[in-house]
Amino acid sequence: MLMLAFPQSSWDAAVRGLSIWWDVLFPSLFPFFVISEVLLGFGIVHFLGRLLDPLMKPLFRIPGSGGFVAAMGFAAGYPVSARLTVKLREQNLISRVEGERLVSFTTSSDPIFLIGAVSVGFFHSPQLAGVLATAHYGGSVIIGLIMRFYRRHDAEQTRQKSEPAAAFSAAKPSETAGDGPAIPRPSRLKSALLAMHEARMADGRELGELLSQAITSSLRLMTVVGGLVVFFSVFLEVLTASGVMSLLYGSLRSLLSVIGLPSALAEPFMSGLFEVTLGAKNAAAAAAGIPLAFKAAAAVFILSWGGLSVHAQVASILNATDLRYLPFLAARFIHAVLSAVLLLLIWPYFGLDETSSAFSSIPSSLPYAWQASAGNFIYATKLLAVMLILSILAILIQKWSFKRRTRRS
Repeated sequence: MLMLAFPQSSWDAAVRGLSIWWDVLFPSLFPFFVISEVLLGFGIVHFLGRLLDPLMKPLFRIPGSGGFVAAMGFAAGYPVSARLTVKLREQNLISRVEGERLVSFTTSSDPIFLIGAVSVGFFHSPQLAGVLATAHYGGSVIIGLIMRFYRRHDAEQTRQKSEPAAAFSAAKPSETAGDGPAIPRPSRLKSALLAMHEARMADGRELGELLSQAITSSLRLMTVVGGLVVFFSVFLEVLTASGVMSLLYGSLRSLLSVIGLPSALAEPFMSGLFEVTLGAKNAAAAAAGIPLAFKAAAAVFILSWGGLSVHAQVASILNATDLRYLPFLAARFIHAVLSAVLLLLIWPYFGLDETSSAFSSIPSSLPYAWQASAGNFIYATKLLAVMLILSILAILIQKWSFKRRTRRS
C-alpha cells in the first residue's frame, strides 16, 4: 500500500539500492565469494586449519579452519564469513555450535568501507580510521572470547568431524610398532600439507568444473544480496515518505535522553537499524554541536550492528544449514554496544579533537541538557566497562578453579 501511495519515492529508492548493489557490493563481494569457493575446493582451508588449530581452539573454541573464515570475513566484510561458515558446516568441518560461534564474531565491516567510506567520505577525517577500526575489530575479538562460553557443554561438541584421517593420524604423538623403533611425529607444516592433499583428492573436481560451479553459486548468492538491498532501500524510503520514521525518531529521542545520549542522534541510530551505509552517513552529518566522540561512537555502533539488511542476508545464508540466527542477532547487539563503549574508552589516547572528546571537558557550546546527559553517559560508560572487566575476570577465575578441581579428582 505504501508503495502505491508513494510510487516515485519507491522507484527512486529501488534505483539507488540497485546502484549500490551494482557499483559497490557486486565488485567488492563477488570476487571474494568465487575465490573462497576455489580455495575450499583446493583444500587451503584444511591446510590453514591444521596450522591455526593451536591458536583458534584455546581462544575461541573453534577449529583452526575458523581462522580462514575470520581472515576472509575481516578482509571482505559482511556477509562473506556467513557464507564460508555455511560451507564449513556443509563439509562437517565444524559442529553446529562452533558454526554459530564463528559467524557471530567474524561478521564485520570490511576495512575499505570503514576507512574509505566512513572515515574519509562521511567524516572527512582519515585520522578517525584508527579509532574506528580499533573499536570495531577489537569488539569482534572480544565477542569471540565471550562466545567461547556459548553452549560450552553442548553434546554436539562430541561429534566426530569428517576431516581427512591422515591429517589427524599425522598429528598424533609418536607410536611404537611392536618392539620396533618409535614412529617420528611429522611437523605441523607437513601434516597441514597432507591434510590439504587429502582434501583435494576427496573433492576430485577439475579446475574448470570447480571454477564454473564457484561462479554459479556466487552469482546466485549475489542475486539474493542484491534483492535484499533493494527491498530495504525501498522499505526505508516509503517509511520516511509516509511519516512513520518521524514517529520512530520521536520515540528514540526520548530513549536516548534517558540513557544520556544527545537526542539528535536518533536519526542515525534509527536509519542504521535498517541500513548500515545510511546510518553511518547520518551519524557523521549529525548536529554540529554534538561531540565528535559521540558521533564516532554512533557510527561504530551502526557498523557493528550491521543493519537489518545485512541481518537478512546472513539469515538467508544460514537458512541453508541447521545454524541458528538468534545467537548471531544477540552477538550483533552486544558487539554494537561493546564497540561504542570501547571507542569512548580509547578515544583520549588517539588525540582526536580533544575539545570534543567525551572524556575531556564537555564543550560549553552544547545545550545544557546535552552537557548533563553527556556527563551521565560518561559515568554510565565507565561503570559498564568496569562491570564488564570484572565479569570476564570472574568467568576466567571460575574456569581456572574448575580445572584445578577436575585435576585433583
